[in-house]
Amino acid sequence: MTRTTAARLGGFTFLFYIAVGIGSMAMGLHGLARTLATAAQNGSAIVLALTLYIVTQAENRLLATLGMLLRLGEGLLGPITTVAGITLARPTLIDATLFAMGSLFFCWLLLRGRMIPAALARIGVVASVILVVGLPLQLAGMLGAAIAQLMWMPMLAFEVPVGVWLMVKAVPPDAHARLQER
Repeated sequence: MTRTTAARLGGFTFLFYIAVGIGSMAMGLHGLARTLATAAQNGSAIVLALTLYIVTQAENRLLATLGMLLRLGEGLLGPITTVAGITLARPTLIDATLFAMGSLFFCWLLLRGRMIPAALARIGVVASVILVVGLPLQLAGMLGAAIAQLMWMPMLAFEVPVGVWLMVKAVPPDAHARLQER
């Protein structure tokens, strides 16, 4: 898969992931509908792990790999615990923490590599840091529900525009590819 294709697929997946998540909460899904929505989000996390790795690995392969592994963990934790019959106290917050940590690596690489507008990438880095700090506090019962919901707003302000950006503009070729083209 080319970097451009990965960026465009990643952009679509960002928007799909958000739409399913917000839609399932707004509709108050239960039973099979909720299970299918969760499966769609888990699959989206896996697609994002792979596409964002392809997009960012030219900037720093180690950080991109860490981001990919964390986002894969997000996408696989739910299905693995379900199949194994393990019940976690708060699996959604654990998944979300893996999401936030992976997002921090990917946003940092998007910023460093100038792959998206710098202001947008900075919003992603700040939003990720807020979640990396806030989600463990929420898991420990130290954040109220209102603050817990508000801490997701910067991430929403990042993911919707970056999803559209990646679908429309993709990302510039990496420096190594540009040198080979000359």
